[in-house]
Amino acid sequence: MSLFGSSHFGLPRLKPLSSKRSHIVSVLDIGSTKVVCMIGRLTPREESQVLPGRTHNIEVIGIGHQRSRGIKTGVIADLDAVEGVIRLAVDAAERMAGLTVESLIVNVSAGRLGSDIYTATIDLGGQEVEGNDLKKVLSAACHQSIRQDRAVLHSLATGYSLDGERGIRDPLSMFGDALGVEMHVVTAERAALRNLELSVNRAHLSVEGMVATPYASGLAALVDDEVELGCAAIDMGGGTTTISVFAEGKLVHTDAVSIGGHHVTTDLARGLSTRIEDAERLKVVHASALPNTSDDRELISIPPIGEDDRDQPTHVPKALVSRIVRARIEETLELIRDRIQRSGFSPIVGKRVVLTGGGSQLTGLPDVARRILARNVRIGRPMGVSGLPTAAKGPAFSTAVGLMIYPQVADMETHAAGSGLLSSLGGNNSRFARVGQWLKESF
Repeated sequence: MSLFGSSHFGLPRLKPLSSKRSHIVSVLDIGSTKVVCMIGRLTPREESQVLPGRTHNIEVIGIGHQRSRGIKTGVIADLDAVEGVIRLAVDAAERMAGLTVESLIVNVSAGRLGSDIYTATIDLGGQEVEGNDLKKVLSAACHQSIRQDRAVLHSLATGYSLDGERGIRDPLSMFGDALGVEMHVVTAERAALRNLELSVNRAHLSVEGMVATPYASGLAALVDDEVELGCAAIDMGGGTTTISVFAEGKLVHTDAVSIGGHHVTTDLARGLSTRIEDAERLKVVHASALPNTSDDRELISIPPIGEDDRDQPTHVPKALVSRIVRARIEETLELIRDRIQRSGFSPIVGKRVVLTGGGSQLTGLPDVARRILARNVRIGRPMGVSGLPTAAKGPAFSTAVGLMIYPQVADMETHAAGSGLLSSLGGNNSRFARVGQWLKESF
């Protein structure tokens, strides 16, 4: 059963989950390092103190992941390669779950994610605020965000005001003359989303919804107090590092920089004159973000680039590996610090930062992050799901788990009629979707 209702604009938007029914949800995390497909069973749960916003328990019943091909810094560079990897990941998850996937919720890292605040006010004439007034003011804010070249991924009301008094969470039934709203809108370039949808369609699957990567990883890695009091989640992926800021239970800001763990690997490959895969292994086994005096004395072997058997491995001090890694890590964290500062959300983030994503697993990273960001830092692993195999319990799987959580919070969003994401991308009428439909009906 699809979770998405189709509007006459062709955009499948998430329908609220029925709190009394179970659902099967399939997600696809397309990253620069790996592509992950997860299939989960969502079963209704009792209201509880732990993760109070969650209406369902999530049990992962199928998972498949493949090394990424055809993606550079989150952007699709080779459709055929991406299609092949998607097929393999989905196939593995389907076999494990014992069911067939037709459509998926997909993450978005590319398309120069934009994060903007729009405000709108309507006149109440001293009357009490009714449901229609809320709809009217939300719609007015949404309409400001519609642009030809960009598509709206998320639009969340972050706060209301009555007669200039801000910080009102729920103005329903209150009296006033003017009702205002602040709306946080996350957008991406249409062309990037079109290519993302195309790569999924070519694997004979359809896209049910798209979720910004920083939103997904924040949903998985942050605890309630952090989301409520204000916190930044920094997802260090292979090709991009994304930032999400949460406060009062909502996503209030997102950002992304095109630097990730893969840049650290290529720095090593260049600096040590070795192959990319050997550089990756050196990074995982030997690199540390912290200086260590014993590293100057310890030598490590660097495999040569050539195929010639006579080429001997070179030996370099372990300290050199860490120095190369540290330079890039410090640059990335300084960029993040400056972005948070410039965004104006620095006071909201306060002293809390959670690092997640595959790149956050580097030895000594939390200590360096504490120093550069001047905040409390912890490593965030995906929370709130059961059935994850041990290999998928680390921070590298936060985005996939967040996509699984997303349907429970999707109804917090308001979308203007006609701001349809996939409708404007060609939606389900795209050629590949039609071919996929024909194949399904014919065989």
